[in-house]
Amino acid sequence: MENLSALLYLAAAVLFILSLKGLSSPVTALRGNLYGVLGMVIAVATTFMLMDKPVLLLIIAAIAAGGAIGAWKAKTVEMTGMPELVAAMHSLVGLSAVLIAVAAIFHTGVEHTPVQKVELFIGAFIGAITFTASVVAYGKLSGKFGAKAVNFSGQHLLNLVLALSMVGFGAAYFVSDSHAAFLMMLAIALVLGVTLIIPIGGADMPVVVSMLNSYSGWAAAGIGFTLNNPVLIIAGACVGSSGAILSYIMCKAMNRSIVSVLLGGFGAEAASGGSTASGPKNYKSGSADDAAFLMSNADSVIIVPGYGLAVSRAQHALQEFAQLLTEQGVTVRYAIHPVAGRMPGHMNVLLAEAEVPYEQVLEMEEINSDFSNTDVVLVIGANDVVNPAAQKDKQSPIYGMPILEAHKARTVIVVKRSMNAGYAGLDNELFYMDKTMMVFGDAKKVVEDLVKAVSH
Repeated sequence: MENLSALLYLAAAVLFILSLKGLSSPVTALRGNLYGVLGMVIAVATTFMLMDKPVLLLIIAAIAAGGAIGAWKAKTVEMTGMPELVAAMHSLVGLSAVLIAVAAIFHTGVEHTPVQKVELFIGAFIGAITFTASVVAYGKLSGKFGAKAVNFSGQHLLNLVLALSMVGFGAAYFVSDSHAAFLMMLAIALVLGVTLIIPIGGADMPVVVSMLNSYSGWAAAGIGFTLNNPVLIIAGACVGSSGAILSYIMCKAMNRSIVSVLLGGFGAEAASGGSTASGPKNYKSGSADDAAFLMSNADSVIIVPGYGLAVSRAQHALQEFAQLLTEQGVTVRYAIHPVAGRMPGHMNVLLAEAEVPYEQVLEMEEINSDFSNTDVVLVIGANDVVNPAAQKDKQSPIYGMPILEAHKARTVIVVKRSMNAGYAGLDNELFYMDKTMMVFGDAKKVVEDLVKAVSH
């Protein structure tokens, strides 16, 4: 039985690794999901097989309830709600780690070895930080807590004191087996999760979601050590390491360090949209008919999607419009910035849902050199990822951040509701260039008008 269970756990772990590999590309994402589901079925079945007198009714009821809630949420969640849903899921992984650690500590008749104590301490505090940090991230992403960074004097010192206190109570538990010391360590870790996230502004939220993904993986690995479950250790380590790598990639795309993201706000002092100290700026506006005429007579069009596209649910209408342009001989492609939207891969998921051909969707490094040879760029719902200030204004909070170089195209069309600043709170010089035409209105309504204009 022991050899069979080890073999089955190994098979599940391999499937989880293949799942992560598959999820790295939209083309193989479905297959990756299937690998993950199969691996989880094998892992759960093997765990049941190894249980000693399990309370099957409670376990099956919990699995059924969780599965039903998950299926319902997956069916009903809007694309705009996906980032906060991901953050909420991370919080549940952290909470699981905390509850399992507490159950292990209070389990009577079990004496933990020094190594197990360290594992419990690490898994529990990572889980606690993940839980409260994810709850705050959920609140920021959903708008319930506000997206702005919350900064106050002595913030970093407070975090340092909390971290040292957490380690101190963890050491006290290690030496004395004190339940009170362990609970104090958990309580401090829960507070630290909040104080680490509140100074992070909305523009850094995609990186935060990615980091929380990494934290939840390490928390799961900690649970694996506590439960002596090798497949949970492997799966948690894979998620933790892949989340950390993704966070590094995203920070590089923003010209930011992970440390700076976790320790400070972003764009809090940015200028308001549409004006500066020198007074109001001039911009050109046009109608959907004007925009449709320009794009239907172009040889090449690049579409830059942003969070506003998700908010208006315009992705299906946009794909219809792009298809009409393609049928008229226009070369249409989509340019994706690594931090567009509110979570990693947000725009890729959005376009995949609208069945945009994968070959038309290009990442920033693949398409940036083509903007200067492009007739028209359609920026729809994006702002900060096309802001030229990142390259030109050394005083800008986003200076040095790689951007989609839409400003190099011959003509730029921007679809926005108003001249308000983007999520980072920064004004955008692109909107005031002579080559730029603003089209104001709800993105879905504007795109539907574009479809009508091109169809006639």
